[in-house]
Amino acid sequence: MPRFKPETLRQIGYQLFEAAGCSAEDARFVANHVVESNLFGHDSHGVIRYAEYIQAIRDGRFRVKGSPTIVREALCTAVVDGGSALGQLGGRFAMQLAMKKAREHGLGAVALRNTSHLGRIGAYPLMAAEEGFIAMAFVNAGRLGYQIAPYGGIDGRLSTNPIAFAAPRRGAKPIMVDMTTSVVAEGKVRVAVNEGRSVPEGWLIDSEGRPTTDPRSMKADPPGAMLPMGGVVAHKGYGLSIVVELLGGALSGEGCAAGAKVLHSNGVMFTVYNIEHFTERESYFDELEGLLRHIKSSRVAPGFSEILAPGEPEFRSAEKRTRDGIEVDATTWEKVEACARSLGLDPSEWDM
Repeated sequence: MPRFKPETLRQIGYQLFEAAGCSAEDARFVANHVVESNLFGHDSHGVIRYAEYIQAIRDGRFRVKGSPTIVREALCTAVVDGGSALGQLGGRFAMQLAMKKAREHGLGAVALRNTSHLGRIGAYPLMAAEEGFIAMAFVNAGRLGYQIAPYGGIDGRLSTNPIAFAAPRRGAKPIMVDMTTSVVAEGKVRVAVNEGRSVPEGWLIDSEGRPTTDPRSMKADPPGAMLPMGGVVAHKGYGLSIVVELLGGALSGEGCAAGAKVLHSNGVMFTVYNIEHFTERESYFDELEGLLRHIKSSRVAPGFSEILAPGEPEFRSAEKRTRDGIEVDATTWEKVEACARSLGLDPSEWDM
């Protein structure tokens, strides 16, 4: 697979989004978000999304001139309409508003709708943690609902419905949890298709409900489905998915899973907590660091060299990929080059 410097992928993203009509500022924010996903090891939300987002702009589903607006507001809460702008822009607006409310009132809960595809959900609570807040995100896919089989079912009826959390640490990178309520993100299945490899057992079932490791089963006719998180206790992932549908979909007004096959927008709920409205900041840091020391004092299981805090794998991946470069599968790169040519750009002129 070709390997690229992160800055090269950013610069390519800037060119693509500006050529598609985005402002320079918006193009940079979205491309930076995308490449950070690759750096953190979440290739499912990395440059594989470049061509997808550009096509959505051309189809009129994402509006390059759209802008978020507040449509309902109280002291600690708000609902934001993303204006069909690129989802990262709506996500930034909503999280900044939630932080403002938490700073003033101790708590901020902001719902977001009509915001396109939000990208990597962990980026938004992390944004708050870097400002000293604790934050959570619940994100559904609006009326989309065909990828994940409900617990006890065969047919896809839900979306991946991620939950993310981040919390600041004293003198260290934040705690960060970024997870789907399905076994895996849909984009990871897409990456496996592009790379021509199978997926691990326990990710997928075929159209008859039989376990399969063939990632192409998701797009077969009839299609297979992904499974809820949890394996033998998949009712837990299924239950969390319903929580996300209600908080992210119902409360935002974007709606809940109903079988749509094309994403209009994510439905989002961000909640931000101001630590100092609940406890002394130093006391919070003492408790967190004590917790981590206690956890890491456990004996290490066979096959592991150490116990990591949530978020440490992503931050270590970012350090390694910043140094060594980011691999992009050949299929994704071919689509990026084709997208560039369709916008009047010449990939041969890129500084590789």
